[in-house]
Amino acid sequence: MKKTRTILASSSPRRLELLKLINIDPVVLEPDIDENIMNTESVHEFVKRVSIEKGNNIFNSSLNNDLIISADTVVVTDNKIIGKPEDRKDAENILEDLSGIEHTVITGIALKYDNKVLYDHSSTRVIFKQLTKNEIEAYLNTEDYMDKAGGYAIQGRASIFIQEIHGCFFNVMGFPLNLFYEMLKKIGVSLKELEMIEEVNSR
Repeated sequence: MKKTRTILASSSPRRLELLKLINIDPVVLEPDIDENIMNTESVHEFVKRVSIEKGNNIFNSSLNNDLIISADTVVVTDNKIIGKPEDRKDAENILEDLSGIEHTVITGIALKYDNKVLYDHSSTRVIFKQLTKNEIEAYLNTEDYMDKAGGYAIQGRASIFIQEIHGCFFNVMGFPLNLFYEMLKKIGVSLKELEMIEEVNSR
C-alpha cells in the first residue's frame, strides 16, 4: 500500500486533533492570508475563497505529490459572519447576540492533490439557550475564547449552553470528518493511504 503524505494548512489545534482521531498525523504548515470578507462576497463565497487560499498559500513544488488539506469555519446569524472575538468585551457581546437564538456554523474544506482542487462545505444549525449575564461571565472566566469563531467551542464548557444541534457535530468543532472522508474518495485518495503506519513489535 502506497502512503501519501498529508499536509494540514491550518493553525487550528482542533483540526489537527480531529485528523489524529482518524489516525492521520499531518505535517502542519500555517498559512498567512487576508481573512477579511470582501464587500461583494456572500458568506459561502468567502468561506470557499479562504479555504482554497489557505492551501494555495503554503503550496510549493516540493508538495506536488502530497495531499494538502485546508479549511475555514465561520459562525453566521442573519447572513452575517460572526468572527473570532477581538477581546473579552467583544466575546461577551458575541455570546449575548447568540443567546436564545439559532445560528449556523459553516466549514469549508479544500483538498489539493495531483494537480486537482476539490472544495465542499458543511452547515450545522446550533441553538443556544437563553444565557444570563452571570453564565456568560462564568464562561469567560474559565474558557479560552479568543481563537474561536463565535467565541465558543462546542467540546468545551459552552456545551451546556446548547439546546439543539442539527447537522454534523464535528463541523462545529471545525472539521466535518464525514465530508472529508467523502471528498477523499472523490479526489482519488483512500483513507488507508493517509493513516499513520502502525509500529508492530515482531519479537
